[in-house]
This record gives sequence, structure tokens and C-alpha cells, in this order.
Amino acid sequence: MDLVQACRAFVLVGERGSFTHGAEAAGVPQPVASRRVAALERHLGVELFDRTARRARLTDAGTTLLPSARRLVRAAEDLVADAGAERERPLVLAVPAGDVRREAALLVAARSAGVPLEVRPASPAERAALTDERTVRAALVAVPAAEAAWRAPLGLAAATVGRGAALHLGSLRVARASRGRPATRVWLLPEDDVPGVRDPLLRLRDAVGLRPGQVVTAASPSAAVAAVLDGDLLLCTPAEARDLELHWRPLGELDLVRGHDLVGGNVAEVRRLRQRLRDPLAAYLGAEPA
Repeated sequence: MDLVQACRAFVLVGERGSFTHGAEAAGVPQPVASRRVAALERHLGVELFDRTARRARLTDAGTTLLPSARRLVRAAEDLVADAGAERERPLVLAVPAGDVRREAALLVAARSAGVPLEVRPASPAERAALTDERTVRAALVAVPAAEAAWRAPLGLAAATVGRGAALHLGSLRVARASRGRPATRVWLLPEDDVPGVRDPLLRLRDAVGLRPGQVVTAASPSAAVAAVLDGDLLLCTPAEARDLELHWRPLGELDLVRGHDLVGGNVAEVRRLRQRLRDPLAAYLGAEPA
């Protein structure tokens, strides 16, 4: 027996004093409403209606139990309504700061995949904190390339076209004779200020004899781009270089990769998101799924 549907039939018949009218209100044939009430009576072990009367008249037990049945039906309706609201509630996902068009495309693609999404751009450290605090349901976090679900190659972008297929960091070394001239700097975006990217680049900087100040992390993407337009270089992905209308080349001495994965409090939900948003998140990150 479906206890909720049986109680609903009992309440509607009891309120209208008629099995016919109660069945109409329930949207079921009259015999179905009668069977549900009879099943409820058997389940409870009491008669709810006096069937010797012309109308569906409540017995004393029916009058006593009707308020409880109403509460049960109302609670079931509230549960269904709350579940519907929960399905429609956007899933808040912390993401790297990106181009507005990419963000909009991600939202559209997620909606098409049945995922009502709300994105919250944040730095790598902020995304990790938001996840730990459960402020967001999930986050794209920076991880080593070997652990990444999405990977994007990193190279150097300039405002002007350079020579050669690759750009070697060693070519930026300042000769002794030109010590008074400003050295070309390589700017890291906040997204790449993580050990898996920053540390190998700093080791290479030292190995090829660059000055400490020639590899720096920008306070913001706009600050980094401003410096690049003034002659410096930006460590970024090919997709970011295209968005900024810069000229991208791979790094000659080192294969650097930006890696991301999804994390969150609900492991099953994260797994579903990783599958359903695999390609949209790859497009947002300018990366390839692993």
C-alpha cells in the first residue's frame, strides 16, 4: 500500500463527504479512491467511514485520524516541492578567472547537460579554501599534470611575433655588456603561482642564469598583460594567448603543463560532474581532457 496516496484519498473524501467528489479531487477513478481508503483501513485496523450512510460520513476514528493524515499528505507535498527546488538550485562551482565569453559558454553548455550552474571565479588558494569551507559544492583546483583531469600546455606569449618555433628562456639572459638595459621579464598569472608550475620554472631560471626578478608572479591578469604589451612575456596557454591577441610559442627547455581537477564534498556528485561537464570544462580551461 502507498501510505501517502491512501491518506490523500482519505483526506479528500473526508473533506468532501463523497467518494465520487474525493476521487475527482485526487484525479483518480472512484473505485481507485475506494480501494485506497479500504487498504488504509486494513493497515490501521480501524474503520474510517460509516458505509451505511448515504454520504461518506467519518466515523469517530476517522474524525480523530483525519488531522494526522492531513499532516502526512502536506509533509509529502512539501518534500516533493523541496526536492524540485533543490534540483533547480544552481550548483556553485569555483573556477579560475577567465574570459567572460568562456564563462557564458560554460553556463550554456552546463544547462544543456542538465546542470544548473553558477560559477565563482577565484584564485587557486581561494578555490581550495572555498571547498574546505563548503562554501561551494565543487571547485576546479590546480593539481600536478599526472593527477589532472584537464591539461593545457604552457608557453610564452609576446605582443610581437618572435623568431623560431620555440622560445628558450636562456635567450633572455642579460649580457654583461648590456647590464644597464632593462631585462625582459616572464610574468606568471596568479593561476600558475602553484608549485607544479612555478617551481620548475624558477629552477630553470637559475640554471640558465637569469636574474631573480626576471620571473615574477603578477598581482592580477591585467597587470601581467600590461607588462607584456610593454615588451615582457606572459606564461600562458595557447587559448589565453588567442583571447589576448598575443603570439604564443612553447618554452624551449621545459614542457610545462597546467593541470586541473574537480574536487568537492560529495564524491559521487563530483564524479558525475566530471563526466557530464568533461568537454565544457575543457573548453573553459582551454585544455584537453586527460
